[in-house]
Order: sequence, then structure tokens, then C-alpha cells
Amino acid sequence: MAKFDEVVAANKQFASSFAKGGLPMPPARAVAILTCMDARLHPEHFCGLDFGDAHVIRNAGGRASDDAVRSLVISQRLLGTDEIIVIHHTDCGMLTFSNEQLVAKINEDLGSDASNWDFLPFSDLEQSVVDDVNILRGSSLIPQRHPVGGAIYDVESGKLQEVTRK
Repeated sequence: MAKFDEVVAANKQFASSFAKGGLPMPPARAVAILTCMDARLHPEHFCGLDFGDAHVIRNAGGRASDDAVRSLVISQRLLGTDEIIVIHHTDCGMLTFSNEQLVAKINEDLGSDASNWDFLPFSDLEQSVVDDVNILRGSSLIPQRHPVGGAIYDVESGKLQEVTRK
């Protein structure tokens, strides 16, 4: 069975008992979480969230990229969130390469030139959290009165370690 078919089959079972369709669009806890796309992370679980509680924005590394900021602006301006939590994690793949290495791999594998891309890798996990929190705190698109905090999720223990809070 193809992966897509597996997903569709699993969804049929999920939808057969789904009873959360009446939730309002704005998140009940008025929080947005920016975190990594790593499959080992289930922020709804490790943050104690339920359907409708929060916006969870995910990308490679949980970085405060332009598109993440776009999503956070929509979350805050149109859907009422008033706090942001940046969560990076231990054993992150973003620690394992440089832009130059990935650009070379793309060129080798695909024959494409990605030299103008910044894939936002990092070499210091704690500093990456601080950097992304500072990007959000310094953005003219994010209200300064809204708290932005950062943490590291440990993939071995399941624990969050606070890095910075406003």
C-alpha cells in the first residue's frame, strides 16, 4: 500500500469518531508555538495541548524564517494569539550540515543551483533558540507587548528546558 493510501485509510478511521468539528478558529489558549518538523516531536503531547488550543507552526529546525513570521503575523493579527513559544530540540538534523554542504548535495543530486538559499542550519542549539526569539522580538510585525519565549525539547527524556522568557 502506498504511503498516501495508508494516510487516507488511517484518516477514515480517525474521522469515524471525530467530534471536534465545532471548535472556533481562534486557538483557545491564544498561544502560537514555532517548532521543528522532526517526526519525533509531538508538541501537542509534550505541551499538554488539545484540539483547538494553539497554533503549531513547524519547519526544519523551528526557525523564525520569513514564512514562519508570516504565519505568526496571521496567528496574532487575525486569530488572537498573544504569546509565542519557540521550541528547538536536541539531536536536530539542522546541527549536522552547513549551507555550503547542502548546496553541493543539491547540485550533485539534482543539478540545481541553490547557492542563493539560506537553509538556516545552526551549530549551537541554545544559541539558535536565542537567535530565533530575538528575531521575533525584534520584528516590527510582532507586537512588543506579546511575550516570546524559547525552550529546548530533549528527544531522549521528553523534557522542555527553558532558554529564555519575556
